[in-house]
Parts: sequence; structure tokens; C-alpha cells
Amino acid sequence: MNFKKYLMFLIVAALAFFLVACGGGAEGEENTEESAEENTSGEGAEEETDEASDELEGKVLIDGSGTVYPLMSRLAEEYMINEQPNVSVEVSRAGTSAGFEKFLAEDGTDFNDASRQIKEEEQAKADELGIDVMELKVALDGLTIVVNPDNDWATELTEEQVVDIFLGEYTNWSDINPEWPEEKIQTYGPNENHGTYEFFYETILEEQDLVGDINLQQEYSTLVKLVSEDKNAIGFFGFGYYDSNKEKVQAVGIDFGEDAVIPSLDTIGEEGPYANFTRPVFTYLNVNNAKEKAQVFDYATYVLESMNDFAGETGFAPIPEEEATAQLEEVQALQ
Repeated sequence: MNFKKYLMFLIVAALAFFLVACGGGAEGEENTEESAEENTSGEGAEEETDEASDELEGKVLIDGSGTVYPLMSRLAEEYMINEQPNVSVEVSRAGTSAGFEKFLAEDGTDFNDASRQIKEEEQAKADELGIDVMELKVALDGLTIVVNPDNDWATELTEEQVVDIFLGEYTNWSDINPEWPEEKIQTYGPNENHGTYEFFYETILEEQDLVGDINLQQEYSTLVKLVSEDKNAIGFFGFGYYDSNKEKVQAVGIDFGEDAVIPSLDTIGEEGPYANFTRPVFTYLNVNNAKEKAQVFDYATYVLESMNDFAGETGFAPIPEEEATAQLEEVQALQ
């Protein structure tokens, strides 16, 4: 009898131990799962925080060169779509000189696109205002001489003939070649707000004044239209505007001493056959703003990382990669 009671006691004790063990295991598994969930939740929060820290907001304000505008507006579009959708990059095209006036002001723009380098008086104004300015070369452009599509005589000109046309040495086409029409040459170009005008005046004409009734315009689209409607027109602007309007105007081949060279992405370059009419184009960065505004710094680095990818499709030859890399390192050193 006592033995049966003892046996029953052992069975009950064993069963109780088994139940406790199972319960403890379930609780341990539950605790482990909760810990895992807490750990996973922590990792997710950290990832979300990192992702949020990469998202920027605010505006980037750009003005300046109409020549550089197609490249910078393309970069801005890509940046807002694929990089920082909460940043608004606003690109305008008042012209290089007019753009510098907006750039060199209190609460001025963040970038000024320029088809020429900053002038001494502009740099002095920056120093006066305490604006630290950084020059960034973004592409190479070929100044392009264009004529009306129906012009089948002046399809090639020497560099000297181009200069003499805009200095007023020739009045009619027949003054250049007696076999050409005895019609008055009408000259066109961008106005003094544009770096293209200044490059033409300072580099091509060697600071000799344009002579005659040259028609100077603020908008490049207006220049294209005027040349396309005037059979006796000859004008000049950046390669990109010619390249995107080939059905309206034709480029003149320029003889620099050997054979005539048509501007193209292959011939434009500081050492290429179109070198005499090639120039670098720039954007100028307000370094103060780049240090104070994360979106301005970020856009500056994006431009230098991406500009060569979009140069060709916007009518520019890319700059050497080593130059782009050196400029990128200079900007990255700001932070």
C-alpha cells in the first residue's frame, strides 16, 4: 500500500516537472522572439533614420548663361527625379553678366552659370560682400557661325573672313567673292548680357568693336528664328543651340589655315581642329551657401559627378575626367 502511494507520488512529480519544463521552454521561446522583434525593430528604425538623413529639402537657385542653361537644366531635372525629389533646383538664364549681378548680392543665387570667366570687378564685388566664390569648369563649347539654310555660297569661310564680316569690312556677299550674290550681309548675335558676346568680342575680334547694324538679341531662340528667316543672315552662338536647331540654320565650316572644319562634338576641344573657336564654360559656386545649405553642397557634388554624362546630349564636349575629379575633390573638401 505504501509502495503504491510512493509510486503514484513519483508519477505526479515527474508529470509536474515535465509541465513546468514545457511551460518554461515556451516562455523562453516567446521571450526570445520578443527580443528578436525588438532587435529587428531597432535595426529597422536605424535604417529608416539613415535613409531619412540622406533626404534633403529646400531650394537651389541658379541663374546666368543661356549657353550653359541646357546642360544645367538637364542636370537639375535628373537630380530632382533620381537623387533628391524634395529639393527644388530652379535654373534661369538671364545671361552671364546679368547672372553675376544676381549672384553677387546679399541673399543672391547659389550658382551662376557663365560662358566666360569671372571679371576682376566681379571678383572684387564678391570680396567686398564676403562671398567666397569657386569656379567650376563644366564643359567645352564651340562658338558656331551660322547662316540661313538657303545660303549655298558662304558654307565655308576663313577665320579672317568671319572677323572682317563682323568688323564691317564687307557690306555685300559679293565683296568677299564676286561670284556670290550682290546682297547686303545682315549680322546677328547675342547681346552684351551674354558671355558668348564677350568671348566673341574679346577672343575672336580681339576687342575690336563690332561695326554696322548688327542685330543683337537677348534670347537665343529669337536669334535662331531671325537667321532662319533671313537668307542673307550670318550669326553666332554656342554649338548647343545650333545642334538643337539644325533644321532651321546651318553651320559654317571655318578654315583655320588648313581645311574647313565643321563644329561637332568630335572637333570641339582645347586641342582639337576647332580649338580656335572652342571655349570652356563654367558654373560659379557660392561657397558660403554650400557650407550652410546641405542641398547646395549636394547639388555641387552631383554636377561634378554627372556633367560629363549629359554634356554630349546638350551640345557640349566633356572635360577631361582628371579635371572633373580634381574639382570634385576640391568641393568635397568644403565639408
